[in-house]
Amino acid sequence: MSSIKKKNTRKTILQLHKILGLITGVVLFVVSITGCLWVFKDEIESFYDDYKYVQPREQSFVKPSQIKLIAEKVIPNKTIHGVVYGQPNEAIEVVFYQAEPELFYQSVFLDPYTGDFIKRVDNNAGFFGFVLKGHIRLWLPEAIGSRVVSYSVLLFLIILISGLFLWWPRNNKNWRQRLKFDWNSKTRWKRKNFDLHTVTGFYISSLGLLFAFTGCVMAFNWFYFIAYVATGGDKAPQFILPQNTTEIVLDSQQSPAYDQLIPFLNTKYKNAKSFELHYPENDSTSVLVEVSNSKGVYYNMDYLFFDQSTLEEIETTSIYGKYENAKFADKVIRMNYDIHVGAIGGLAGKIIAFLASLICASLPVSGILLWYGKKYKKKSKARPNITAKAA
Repeated sequence: MSSIKKKNTRKTILQLHKILGLITGVVLFVVSITGCLWVFKDEIESFYDDYKYVQPREQSFVKPSQIKLIAEKVIPNKTIHGVVYGQPNEAIEVVFYQAEPELFYQSVFLDPYTGDFIKRVDNNAGFFGFVLKGHIRLWLPEAIGSRVVSYSVLLFLIILISGLFLWWPRNNKNWRQRLKFDWNSKTRWKRKNFDLHTVTGFYISSLGLLFAFTGCVMAFNWFYFIAYVATGGDKAPQFILPQNTTEIVLDSQQSPAYDQLIPFLNTKYKNAKSFELHYPENDSTSVLVEVSNSKGVYYNMDYLFFDQSTLEEIETTSIYGKYENAKFADKVIRMNYDIHVGAIGGLAGKIIAFLASLICASLPVSGILLWYGKKYKKKSKARPNITAKAA
């Protein structure tokens, strides 16, 4: 490629980088800042979540069918998503969730030994509810805000890739300049801002690409499918709830068979952190129990399905089954959220995610300042000529 072609290519990519940055700058700033705040949600909430804990006793937990009746009296006419049984010192959490006609997402906490009501929590309210709404839809109506965020994150991938191309030094002499801040007392703020944008942009680009990629996996079904197939996936990448293998015989005098599942699973999965039982949607669907094997992450959960009558375990063709049966591609997709928030690396991973997201938030700011500085400089140079002509 000739020097002229290289120059024209670089100029075109610079224009693309600048235009996309200006279009998405505000959105990416908000998404990055709210992402910072969301990273430590669990740790911050642990300072005021005493209602989630009880005094442990040598006593059996209240059965799921009884929990269902108690919770439905607290929040009537709403859909129960599932009931979470935790450790002996943890309250039972009954999760209510329905998307239509409007989003309803609340939890009821009950004493696991007596079923006594402890607290009702609106998961969409409060500080972190506000943060999440900003992160996924900019506090706009869902139909508008979620699309704006999704496509801005997709464009962020292009911005980062084009930025890496522009960062790449044209000759060996410029490598040092692109890899470190070389400031002194005479360095002007414009030069410092340029270095902040380019040097920090380079060092954060890999994590920025990771955030954008995992965000796109959650935002677009087509992106999710491509990512799964590209990593060698050959199962059904969506969640599949199997049907019962036998016909249910209704008996109003008998408690549902799924009441036996929690004691059984407690014995089988002794190291499990919690069990989330999902009540069957109708007589033909199986009972789902999500087994959490690690605190604070979701990727290695076991998704177990049981026949409503016999409690015979039913296998699934989906990637959401037992973690030990997951292949490489299945694990990559299942790890997506934990990677996105840094939880995959424990506390250290969350700290890295927090700092990386904070630096990503600074890139639109320094980029807009770069654009404004050049534009203002051109105008200020042109102004004397205009005055002279007018005179």
